[in-house]
Amino acid sequence: STDRPSPGPTRGAAMGSLGRCLARSLPRGRPGLSPPGPRCYGSAPPALQEKTLVVAKPDAVQRRLLGDIIQRFERRGFKLVAMKLLQADRRLVDRHYEQLRPKPFYPALAAYMTSGPVVAMVWEGYNVVRCTRAMVGDSGAVGTIRGDLSVHITRNLVHASDSVETAQLEIGFWFRRDELVAWDSRDRDNIYGL
Repeated sequence: STDRPSPGPTRGAAMGSLGRCLARSLPRGRPGLSPPGPRCYGSAPPALQEKTLVVAKPDAVQRRLLGDIIQRFERRGFKLVAMKLLQADRRLVDRHYEQLRPKPFYPALAAYMTSGPVVAMVWEGYNVVRCTRAMVGDSGAVGTIRGDLSVHITRNLVHASDSVETAQLEIGFWFRRDELVAWDSRDRDNIYGL
């Protein structure tokens, strides 16, 4: 037995290696008291509430690939908390791709993103940003969304946020706060062992 302090109101050693990782990420404080600041919604630990934005681009919608794309995230164990079908206008695309606007290819990208409907989604789960980037992959990476489903680099099917901070910003471009649905996943124990 060690003299390390308890990680708070978690189940500590009974949680396994993932549990210990989650316990380290939970805010420390006096047992039974909520950490200061705004509380995360739902009953999942904060580490399970990381969110990312995924946008199925016009080619994904036109090619009827949404079911396949969504199924990959569901099979991975991530939770869908928001989704909408919309025709993105130039203003939204300009905000979303602000860092790319000086690039010579940007006019073609903006025309492509406004050429047809897109589906914007917010997925939630443990390490969801990094895992989603790996799932999206590159056009030549077999086993990824782009590697398995896209044909050309200019038609790469999906956008995925590249960091937690970027995800928070991008989610705000595409969704109002009240459009994110707070719900408890009943299979969380089977996925995470909590």
